[in-house]
Amino acid sequence: MTKNNAYQVVTDRIIGLLETGAAPWHKPWSGGGEAMNLVSKRPYRGINRFLLNVAGYASSYWLTLNQANKLGGKIKKGSKSTPVVFWKLLEKQDENTGEVKQLPVLRYYRVFNLEQTEGLEGPEGPMAEENPFTPIERCERIVASMPQPPTIQHRVQAAWYKPSQDLINMPRPETFQNREEYYSTLFHELSHASGHESRLNRPTLTDMAPFGSTNYSREELVAEMAASFLCGEAGIENDTIDNSAGYIDGWLKRLRKDNRLVVVAAAQAQKAADYVLGRLTPQDQNNETQALDQAA
Repeated sequence: MTKNNAYQVVTDRIIGLLETGAAPWHKPWSGGGEAMNLVSKRPYRGINRFLLNVAGYASSYWLTLNQANKLGGKIKKGSKSTPVVFWKLLEKQDENTGEVKQLPVLRYYRVFNLEQTEGLEGPEGPMAEENPFTPIERCERIVASMPQPPTIQHRVQAAWYKPSQDLINMPRPETFQNREEYYSTLFHELSHASGHESRLNRPTLTDMAPFGSTNYSREELVAEMAASFLCGEAGIENDTIDNSAGYIDGWLKRLRKDNRLVVVAAAQAQKAADYVLGRLTPQDQNNETQALDQAA
């Protein structure tokens, strides 16, 4: 395996994760502590920590296919591995001087999460059962009020909205710190979905932009502000405002030079919230899109 190929594997993985819209620092649900190898108990470092922690599994333990087999377990059929990288020192002799030097070369191998295995347990024993989740009726009514809603699934332990599929993925409700944070996170993703071309056609969502760009940052700000409005509508803002404030401030720091940012973002956020609540007519949507296009 060449050095360039190893770099490409990691690059492709990171791009794939960022394209889902996942923001690993905004994570009010449990699961995925410090990623470590199940056999050696050594934590993964550097880029590996990022690659594994955002993979969407509740267990923090990982192992190779060979390790799983040696422990008497097996990998579940259809499971996809996750790449991790390491530096290997190779000896190379200088053709002119004969001096032997050690050159670091990047290599990678693939691991599986403990959740992807059968017949194995982590050091803590079987994975602990989460607390039962009791829906909040006011929040459920808001979710149900959204016209032409996107598909919502709970397949992996990560929160994101994928415009190309009009699909929201949410962590399991019972894994959140509290049920209010579950709905705050869901409102954030529904706010993103409100900008889909079939709904408000919001440029910050429909114009694909790289992670960390001004456009991307604006869209995150709009979604979190809209989520805060929806939390207020549901009467749960007191339980979620601290996380929301910290998240909003993080994106504002990226956009300090734009003195119109908060005004425009707040207007977009209000329309996003109104859409989720089913309060916008088609004419309202068209007029608002035109006005915001001119203001942005």
